[in-house]
Amino acid sequence: MTETTATPETNDDELSGAPRKKTVIVLLAVLVAIVAVLLYWHSTYYEDTDDAQVDGHIVQVSARVAGNVIAVGVQDNETVQAGQLLAQVDPKDYQVAVDQAEAALANAEASYEAAEVNVPITSITTSNTLRSAGADVNGSDASVRQSNLQLDAAKARLAEAEANNTKSQADLDRYTPLVQKDVISKQQYDAAVAAAASTKAQVLEARANLVAAEQAVQVAEDRLSESKANLNTAGTAQQQVKVQRAKADEAAAEVKSAQAQLEQAQLNLSYTKIVAPVTGVVDKKSVEVGQNVGVGQNMLTIIPLDPDPTTLWVTANFKETQLKLMKPGQSVEIKVDALGGRKFSGVVTQIGGATGSRLSLFPPENATGNYVKVVQRIPVRIDFTDLKHEDANKELRPGFSVVPDVKVK
Repeated sequence: MTETTATPETNDDELSGAPRKKTVIVLLAVLVAIVAVLLYWHSTYYEDTDDAQVDGHIVQVSARVAGNVIAVGVQDNETVQAGQLLAQVDPKDYQVAVDQAEAALANAEASYEAAEVNVPITSITTSNTLRSAGADVNGSDASVRQSNLQLDAAKARLAEAEANNTKSQADLDRYTPLVQKDVISKQQYDAAVAAAASTKAQVLEARANLVAAEQAVQVAEDRLSESKANLNTAGTAQQQVKVQRAKADEAAAEVKSAQAQLEQAQLNLSYTKIVAPVTGVVDKKSVEVGQNVGVGQNMLTIIPLDPDPTTLWVTANFKETQLKLMKPGQSVEIKVDALGGRKFSGVVTQIGGATGSRLSLFPPENATGNYVKVVQRIPVRIDFTDLKHEDANKELRPGFSVVPDVKVK
């Protein structure tokens, strides 16, 4: 009897499964290789970080004058328009200051007008005084000469009177013994006596006239001295005009000072109305009615809602090991998390001058025995290049997290 040997049957699934596994393994290996190549390529040509956020201008609104708040027109999270009244400081004190400054300006202007008018008046008056003083000196000098001539004449008349008196007295002395001897008549003797008395009186008169002439000369000389002094005083006419001009200039300077004080008072009055500098949303409002505020005291914050696209940028904190090839001008792809990963284009504009830890409030001091090296981060500014106005207005907000991807090669 012949034995039959059974041949084991081959499973088709097993035969087809082995190549399939090999294919999957090969595909996975290829995929891993591709991913590795892509990762290597990306890490070689790009640098990215998830420590980045959108930055922008946040407006701090503060008081420019001190005073009591009498009105507040906004609340937190309220949208305000540029120029809208936010709060009102009591303006009464500042209105009084404006009124005082206006009065001071009016007074200064009046003083200036008076001083300005006095300049030509002083010029004319001093010129006339100078001419008059010159003429007075000439007149006084002529009076002195005339008085001296009269003095000389008085001296001559005195000499003549004394000579006549001497002759008359001599005649009287000769006639006295003759009349006693009846050599001459009584009439002749009486005539001699009268002549002697007359000439004696003429001498007294001439002496009095001489004294008067001498006094007249002294008076004329005193008058001449006074005229010369007046002429010297009048000679300062130009200086007097300069003094008056200086007073007018001083008054003009006081007018400018008063105008500046009025403008400052008006500015302070306008500062009592605190208005929104930009359109945006109110945040961190700390001002209330009845509160006394000081100059520079923060009242609230406004987050701009309608910023210019150029006022938004990205601050990315890259590791110091990522900055070897990074420089301004390199292109960046910016992915915004809040917008579902929407991407924007940008450019590196600035690389920070110090690490974030060094710029912190309490910088680390590593001069200890427990020093551990920590990779530091440097802030890098990235500006948007394709940001439109509507994107800045409706979508992006300061503080949004982003992932910038910088092409470094």
